[in-house]
Amino acid sequence: MKYIAISSPGMARIPYLDSFLAGPVVPLSQARRRGAKLQAVAGWGNKQGKFHAEAEAYAQQHGLPYWRLEDGFLRSFGTARYFPSVSLIVDTSGGIYYDSTRPSALEERLQACDKLLIGREAKVERAMHAVVKHGLSKYNNGRPLPPKLKTRLQQHRGPKLLIVDQTLNDLSVSGAQADSHAFERMLQAARSRHPGALVVIKTHPEVSEGSKAGYFSNIKEDENTLLVSMRVEPYDLLAEIDEVYTVSSQLGFEALLAAKPVHCFGLPWYAGWGVTVDHIACPRRTRKRSVAELFAAAYLDYTRYIDPETGRLGSIFHAIDWLVRQKQHAQRFPGRVITVAFKRWRRSALKSVLCLHPEELHFARNSREAARLAPTGNDTLLFWGAVPPKGVRELAQETGARLCHLEDGFIRSVGLGTDRIPPHSLVFDPRGLYFDPSQASTLEHLLLNKKVGEEDLDRARQIRALIVQHRMTKYNLERHQQPGWHAEGREVILVPGQVADDASVRLGAGEVNSNAKLLQAARMARPDAYIVYKPHPDVASGNRKGRLALAKAVQWADHIETQASIISCIEACDSLHTMTSLSGFDALLREKKVVVYGRPFYAGWGLTEDRLEALRPRRALSLDELVAITLLYYPIYWNWTMRGASSCEAVVNRLLLERIALEQSGYLERLRSDRFLRFRNKVYSYLKGWL
Repeated sequence: MKYIAISSPGMARIPYLDSFLAGPVVPLSQARRRGAKLQAVAGWGNKQGKFHAEAEAYAQQHGLPYWRLEDGFLRSFGTARYFPSVSLIVDTSGGIYYDSTRPSALEERLQACDKLLIGREAKVERAMHAVVKHGLSKYNNGRPLPPKLKTRLQQHRGPKLLIVDQTLNDLSVSGAQADSHAFERMLQAARSRHPGALVVIKTHPEVSEGSKAGYFSNIKEDENTLLVSMRVEPYDLLAEIDEVYTVSSQLGFEALLAAKPVHCFGLPWYAGWGVTVDHIACPRRTRKRSVAELFAAAYLDYTRYIDPETGRLGSIFHAIDWLVRQKQHAQRFPGRVITVAFKRWRRSALKSVLCLHPEELHFARNSREAARLAPTGNDTLLFWGAVPPKGVRELAQETGARLCHLEDGFIRSVGLGTDRIPPHSLVFDPRGLYFDPSQASTLEHLLLNKKVGEEDLDRARQIRALIVQHRMTKYNLERHQQPGWHAEGREVILVPGQVADDASVRLGAGEVNSNAKLLQAARMARPDAYIVYKPHPDVASGNRKGRLALAKAVQWADHIETQASIISCIEACDSLHTMTSLSGFDALLREKKVVVYGRPFYAGWGLTEDRLEALRPRRALSLDELVAITLLYYPIYWNWTMRGASSCEAVVNRLLLERIALEQSGYLERLRSDRFLRFRNKVYSYLKGWL
């Protein structure tokens, strides 16, 4: 096996780098010590630090190809500080696209290839259309143009020129044969060519973030100069602009996609092909290329993509779908997110999930701290559970801020939340929560009103089949084995225990509001049945209240099941009796009869036998409609590796692989039964200040 040696520790932290490079990766220092066989050495762009210089020298000494890596043109939602890349450029020619002093593989392809579009015109058009339609760029955390800025631009009667700033001393500037004087000439040329024009200077995202400086950082606004330092959607800004001036920014090419005239005062990769007004010539670039040909060569041929959900090599459409989903997730919260009364471990664990704009996420211990942040009608007060912390509802009424409940999703993790295992799905609900029937949650609203299309009904059928086939559930923790019951032909009724202080019991149960009462009710309903009682996993682990003494349980139950998983029990039973347990939904997925004594979210839609009437009107739903609305539309799903919003299917598959890996390593058994592990986790949480 031959490896690709990478030059720096930072590169080793890139998720799925081996997929990007289509081969196993090893740090160069390890490769030297181990004498590993290498097919190439890879460094980051034109960086000349210690690691990269040594790596390039090593490649030359040993006659190995030196690959230059760089972020792709559709990179991530936000900057590299927080978000991994879904695309990577791997230039095997020895050059890199932003260095015009020598040919790159991209330039060579644009100069030599005669069939950049032939046979894939529709694919290129589809990708270009999606990029422009969804406003996709290298970074995608821009906000819509503020109304005041948009009005200022629209009211200006003369030309509007966009001047693109870049990060100071960036390699893409020197590589474009430019320097600070090029930025000065660019600004002077724009103003002299269009006297009286409104000059709009757009800073780089990393300058807006505060991590770097720009070439126009010291320019002040005046009557004819407008500084745009906030993150904005690039295509929203381009829509209000007449012409674009740049040295070498990628925004210049995006302006070409938006059909804007572009003046280049450096030599970026897209200049010199006849589609830009060039102020520097490149004798090597003699072909005339269309914008579509430039796009095909750069975005489809030169850039590599992964499927962020699987980590395998993918296509540009995997990147587009991923970035669109992140933008949609970010739009849930248009302003700041102020969390109130979160436990410290939850704050630490959920930072990235709660808000994709890290600078707009704030933690308050109580409503007084939240009030000091001066929330407005654009902000969200976020809290865990069904009941707002003291004073939060009043604060929302005073300020106009939106209230939003947060809770675990239905397919959560491999392991218990009480063991500090982070969730792969969450519910953000501004109306209420699905387990509180006293108020109509967003899930109830969707179940009552949402029309599910055929495509999503088909997705629901496939998801249900996947869940059933692989015995997936909320925690995916228990053993799967055939229960050793001796029913001897009697009807088998499964009674799943619940946590005594669980909110779904407190809020959704009726007169039958304890495990003992549930067992009694099941026995009264089916005197001759074989009743199996299955304690809740949190109770069995000792993490939560609700233990029912065995001597008491056996008065009504024929068997107490503590070994087989809840799914194994559901598969083996004829029907399930429950107060509000999510296991009732699991049983419906497996087309079992479900008798309900409370008001869980899945009751009242014609799929269960209900002992309590619903508090509000219901309609009849098919099982596939219930599954689609509950699993596809209501929760959000999270990919912890890529730090982004995911899909239901991807999370189910990811949890399946995680469970298999943990089972093979033996760690799953520890998660099931190791009380010392739980104690250690709690001590660790205390020392970290999470409790």
